[in-house]
Amino acid sequence: MNADGEPVAVTPEPSVAHGWRYADMEIVPAGLWGEAAWVVAVRENHEPEVLEGHGEAVNEVVAFPLAGAGSVDDVAVLVSGPDFVSSPRVAPDGSALAWVQWNHPNMPWDATELVVGRVEFDKDGPRLGGDEVVAGGPGESVMQPLWAPDGALWFTSDRRGGWWNLHRVGAGGQVEVVAPVDAEIGEPQWVFGQRSFAFLPDGRVVCALSHGGLSDLAVVDPARPELAPEALVTGLTYVDQVAAGPVGDGPDIVLIGAAPTVEAEPLGVSLPHGDAPTAPRDTGERDVETTLGLGGDALSVVDGGLGGGHALLERLRPARESVVTPEWISVPEPIAYPSAEGRTAYAILYRPRNPEAQAPEGTLPPLIVSTHGGPTSMARATLRLDIQYWTTRGFAYLDVNYGGSTGYGRAYRELLNDAWGVVDVQDVEAGARHLAETGVVDGTKLGIRGGSAGGFTTLATLAFGGGTFTAGANHFGVADLTALAKDTHKFESRYLDGLVGPYPEAAATYEQRSPINHTDGIACPLAVFQGLEDEVVPPAQSEMIVEAVRAKGLPYVYLAFEGEQHGFRKVENIIRTREAELWFFGKVFGFEPADRIEAPPGAGF
Repeated sequence: MNADGEPVAVTPEPSVAHGWRYADMEIVPAGLWGEAAWVVAVRENHEPEVLEGHGEAVNEVVAFPLAGAGSVDDVAVLVSGPDFVSSPRVAPDGSALAWVQWNHPNMPWDATELVVGRVEFDKDGPRLGGDEVVAGGPGESVMQPLWAPDGALWFTSDRRGGWWNLHRVGAGGQVEVVAPVDAEIGEPQWVFGQRSFAFLPDGRVVCALSHGGLSDLAVVDPARPELAPEALVTGLTYVDQVAAGPVGDGPDIVLIGAAPTVEAEPLGVSLPHGDAPTAPRDTGERDVETTLGLGGDALSVVDGGLGGGHALLERLRPARESVVTPEWISVPEPIAYPSAEGRTAYAILYRPRNPEAQAPEGTLPPLIVSTHGGPTSMARATLRLDIQYWTTRGFAYLDVNYGGSTGYGRAYRELLNDAWGVVDVQDVEAGARHLAETGVVDGTKLGIRGGSAGGFTTLATLAFGGGTFTAGANHFGVADLTALAKDTHKFESRYLDGLVGPYPEAAATYEQRSPINHTDGIACPLAVFQGLEDEVVPPAQSEMIVEAVRAKGLPYVYLAFEGEQHGFRKVENIIRTREAELWFFGKVFGFEPADRIEAPPGAGF
């Protein structure tokens, strides 16, 4: 910003719009690389001559003066060559740069390398005088390098038993695991800037620890690396973007946190120090599960598990004004159940809950099974109002973490290798059958829904599955794997190599697994929701699915929206979609929703 508060460009103008795209930036303070401050960043180069010469964008680590780069010559390219780079982090004394790199066909959760380069600086700017791979390689996912205040390089890696754990590079260059635990400290690197751990001023390390679909805070003593992380009991079930708090007055930690009755929101956490418990602040302290996230800016004191003290949670900014009181909230229940080939699968169960309505005596609720996107992702046990929409209307809801999901270690994550459209289908069907057979839901009223990659699993289950479901809802789901393999953005351009097989060598498998080629297998009513400007899943794919269902005489709903792309953005379209989906399931399962809903376009009802 200039003196007038107006934004000023600090990078040169590309030759075409969006020709240079910057992310994952870090400021190098003045005095480390000369007298001026610098910025280190990942740059994705989409300049025409680059695209023509390489066939795709080029990813690089670059540096430029914080005061602004007047020309291309003022931007120093520090790293170029790997297909992908991320997380450029400068050592505290400015002498070294660490970064993560990987190449096609790997995704960053498959195999990456952690590289450290020696920084040299002169009048022309910074450059690397040599580099060394210090961790990673085939079968190892390394992420989130971070320099400790003492100059040691820390990172997360799944080299130990397939779990993302903390590691550090010792003085002699050896890699040491710190606080080994059969749980995840880290998530798939879908985006830049992830932070799963942070250094505290007292020397401890705080981290987000995830296991069995739940995550919470834990602390690590670097002086005793053989000890597992010590979990803090905060009442949270989701923790992300962990960072040390401001020096001086304020919380020790800031993070994004959520719980069964709390939407994800920024929180401050004050930890106990020594043997003295943290003194509660005079703003009203109550239990986290009944206070935090349900109105006001109240703080909550919970057992911190350290020296008899307490961890104090402080809401920094509410996610939104509370619209649901506790008696309406269905609390998520993590469950495990048997699936195909002796596997155990996992899911989050939400039971119907509405204090103003009661199901007819002797009846069981209908079920909606949800298939998350990614597919390298996970369902979380937190408050999600889109799920509460269904549970307050009498549905049980099963959010499935099928084989291939994250949060359960590499072995579980790799169950989907070469098996997308197989393992996920088996696990969602097994989950629905398990709840029906154990008397939790009505086995004659089983629905399935999903969007994007989750929409693919929904369609594949209806096309290839064992007829478990009596209705399905597809939200802009992938129906043609071949089309997806041929035309997608660089980051995911080889993603399907691991999930299905290399293309075109495995073209027959792509044809076999694509629901669009096997619509004859769909034998139940289907609702389809599509954006007409979607370039990931073109409308023609959804229209072919709808036409096949219509030709078979099955009831269907088809809602397509002008101006919407891959994932709806307009509030009115989101509301219309949700209400139309409720109307659809009501028609199939034989009930009339209490909501006043205009009948959506379709036929057969």
